[in-house]
Amino acid sequence: MKLAIFAATGGVARQLLEQAIAAGHDVTAAVRNPDKLTQDVRTVTADLAAPDPAVLESAVAGADAVLSGLGPRSNADAGIVSQGTRAMVAAMQATGVRRIVVVSAAPVGTVASPGRPNPPKHDPGDGFFMRHLFSHVAKTVFGKGYADLAVMEDILAGSGLDWTVIRPPKLTGKPLTGSYRTAFGRNLRGGLSVPRADVAHLMLRALGQPDTIGHVIGIAS
Repeated sequence: MKLAIFAATGGVARQLLEQAIAAGHDVTAAVRNPDKLTQDVRTVTADLAAPDPAVLESAVAGADAVLSGLGPRSNADAGIVSQGTRAMVAAMQATGVRRIVVVSAAPVGTVASPGRPNPPKHDPGDGFFMRHLFSHVAKTVFGKGYADLAVMEDILAGSGLDWTVIRPPKLTGKPLTGSYRTAFGRNLRGGLSVPRADVAHLMLRALGQPDTIGHVIGIAS
């Protein structure tokens, strides 16, 4: 497949890039700083904090799918994900590209957004620990980032594109296992972490699974 990968020097997207190339896909990497790339691929320099529509359209034109590893590293980055995703969606709509898979976060299912002002108090897949301790701590530390991700999900839901959202819990640097649990529309009971490499693996796998279109998918080890 011909793939456009955004934020390709980030943790999950770096894994996406490596796995996509290994699988023989034709990859375009859209990054703010090409010098940080570790793979020799077609590169488009794109700053999603100040997106240029023409640049983004050149990155996605002719692609079979877009993959985004864009995510907030801290509350200080809040707003960049929704802004960047909105720009990606506009570029896809302008060039006729329909398929997009993005990474979000497990706590986002209970975060209010303009498109979902009254989310459930608890994710149906969360156990006692996640409901009463971890999620509260995570929202305290990354609350603005999760709100940004929730807006990103709203943008995709209203885009008319063929989207899939992957919601992992804590990301780790452990190697690819290819053995992980998934669930449509909810988190995984007891799922506290997952390797970034496994998240990337699922994102690529979803491209060949039409039943994932229009769905949020939880993942955990």
